[in-house]
Amino acid sequence: MYLIVIAWLYVTLLMGLAEAFSTQGTVLGAIITFLLYGALPMSLVVYLMGTPLRRKERLRKAAQESAASGGEPDTSGHAAGLPQSGAVSPVRKESD
Repeated sequence: MYLIVIAWLYVTLLMGLAEAFSTQGTVLGAIITFLLYGALPMSLVVYLMGTPLRRKERLRKAAQESAASGGEPDTSGHAAGLPQSGAVSPVRKESD
């Protein structure tokens, strides 16, 4: 895929150079030619062609996160409780 993009950008670069060095051409015309025929369409093509890869990567990360968290999330509807150890006293001592 990238070979086609590089080849098309090369062709449009040569089109821009031909426009710039032409007797009736301008540098601004060369820049516009390169942007409108090369850079903008190819950026759109690369973005659209990469959509399935981004979707697969997003699904793979979601699967890894769900596997790392222990499978199914807690759907009991109850609030998480505090630890039941005696290490934390429920009443604070007053100091004078």
